[in-house]
Amino acid sequence: MTATPKISLRDVHKAFGPKKVLQGVNLDVLKGSSLVVIGGSGTGKSVMLKSILGLLRPDSGSIKVDGKEVTSMSGRDREKVLRKFGMLFQGAALFDSLAVWENVAFGLIQGQHMKRKDAKEIAIDSLHKVGLSSDVGALNPAELSGGMQKRVGLARAIATQPEIIFFDEPTTGLDPIMADVINDLIVERVKDLGATALSITHDMASARKIADYIAMIYHGEIIWHGPASQVDSSGNPYVEQFVHGKADGPIQMEVRKG
Repeated sequence: MTATPKISLRDVHKAFGPKKVLQGVNLDVLKGSSLVVIGGSGTGKSVMLKSILGLLRPDSGSIKVDGKEVTSMSGRDREKVLRKFGMLFQGAALFDSLAVWENVAFGLIQGQHMKRKDAKEIAIDSLHKVGLSSDVGALNPAELSGGMQKRVGLARAIATQPEIIFFDEPTTGLDPIMADVINDLIVERVKDLGATALSITHDMASARKIADYIAMIYHGEIIWHGPASQVDSSGNPYVEQFVHGKADGPIQMEVRKG
């Protein structure tokens, strides 16, 4: 008997007026694995993530977390599911008005109603796990470099010890060296937690480093899915073009039509 996927999407559709964004997405994320979804801008990556989190409700289809349908959940049931998730947002998305440690502890204090003193200890420990000293906890986000802000975002994502972590374009805006540092930290921390990871990115260096499996989304559908080791020999012309960053290919022809 095959294990229940941690996350499962079946024939998920989502449109905004006449614009069809998701057009029948089918995808499984296995427990304890790291799946990276690649694809260009506007292909539906973020809408898919938001649909899993319940920030958007799909027009049709099924989304299950641990075998339970989440599209129709509300109230306490949804809150219970959301507690399983941690998230590293594209721009780190830190609160300017809060000190760094309060940002990291936000989910503990607001979501789990933990005492500030206890939450601060976990926050400082989480900062250490991403290579930042205790002193950084007292700073404001505006005092940090882009790379440090990403580390703080990662510390916040792991502080609640989530079962599932979402990474939304984790290396955007970083130089190649800092991007590699962040990728290494993601791999280490996910493994450390034994978490399931779902990432969306168009950075192939990042995808290759953090993925066990890679899926490509194009025109709102998953057009290829397989082990990360096979992405360079997929035999799929769309994947080949995207992975190698070629101007010529089926994706470019679609652009010319528009």
